[in-house]
Amino acid sequence: MGQSLFYDTILSGNRNISCAHCHHPKFGTGDGLSLGIGEGGQGLGPDRTPGIGLARIAKRIPRNAPGLWNLGGRDLTVMFHDGRLSKSELFGNGFNSPAEEWLPQGLNSLLAAQALFPLVAQFEMAGNPGENEIIGAVHDRIDAAWPILAKRVRTAGGYGARFVAAFDHIDAPEEVTIVEIANALAAFMALEWTSFDSLFDQYIGGDHAALTADQHAGMQLFYGKAECASCHSGPLMSDQKFHALGLPAFGPGRTRLFDPYARDVGRMGESNRLEDSYAFRTPMLRNVALTAPYGHNGAFATLEGIVRQHLDPARSRADWRPEDAKLPDVPWLEAGDFVIQSDAREMARQARVVPGKRPDLNDEEVAQIVAFLKSLTGTHSVTDPLFGVPEWFTP
Repeated sequence: MGQSLFYDTILSGNRNISCAHCHHPKFGTGDGLSLGIGEGGQGLGPDRTPGIGLARIAKRIPRNAPGLWNLGGRDLTVMFHDGRLSKSELFGNGFNSPAEEWLPQGLNSLLAAQALFPLVAQFEMAGNPGENEIIGAVHDRIDAAWPILAKRVRTAGGYGARFVAAFDHIDAPEEVTIVEIANALAAFMALEWTSFDSLFDQYIGGDHAALTADQHAGMQLFYGKAECASCHSGPLMSDQKFHALGLPAFGPGRTRLFDPYARDVGRMGESNRLEDSYAFRTPMLRNVALTAPYGHNGAFATLEGIVRQHLDPARSRADWRPEDAKLPDVPWLEAGDFVIQSDAREMARQARVVPGKRPDLNDEEVAQIVAFLKSLTGTHSVTDPLFGVPEWFTP
């Protein structure tokens, strides 16, 4: 049931986009774009177009669509690039989230809570004001749309009866709420995209012949000289903290009400602490070779590019060019795509938090780190998913 809901457009305001349109296994559970095309777009992945006429997109998605690998991990405590969703008892419902005290009770995981927010995001799945009842309800209060979506689901396509069969506490379709929908989505995602069967996992499991010589050398650099593991640590290969990497700035930005335009202050937008400015969550690295482009805004199309950004952020930032971004052509938005780069004061603010150089690595060593990162790609978990893409799904 979670699989059906993930690929079904029924959860979007205008019934024209599903979770899978931005998180498709064909693109490593991302969309292959630096900044995605959400509600109003047409097609899938790098070939997705921004739509036409009144239905065309009004804004690019401000941040890169992250992969979904291992998001069911029990040790995971924070989600989204800026960490605006985390485990917490601050609001009495188990989570600190944009919905604050209005997040419903009963969500059984961090992943289930996460699943609720794209549904009510205007440019992701909800649609523009005046187009449908979902976005209208969102503008009243964030939780007002979820009951409408729940009623839509339980009264269509046989979902109601399936919920009754799946959940012990549900005796009739009318009892289905957004909580059961979110829990079903999370159950599917957690099973479908759990991946701990890479060559690297085989190596740490005792098969020391699993890695090639270059991959082994890259692993030694990753955990040693290159200092990658200072942030990409532990079983999840993430410290779940926030760091400013000095990535090139572009796109609409995830702005706050009082921001001037087109900038993204990262974690500071959630914490309101200056020390968090332009810092973003450390991503997990399983299947990282499948999830390009890289960075919170997808600034780098290749693993080599993002590795070199880590090693020498100032130089990488200076060498970066707009054509390096994988942005579909959207003529009516192009004037704002890189406008932030002409704001001298904002660029100066960002430059102040660009980290210093890491240890010098030669080209061979960079290639070895890239080889190691490719060894993190799952085997059967990638090629033989439990569920796969439904035959009826059409982008």
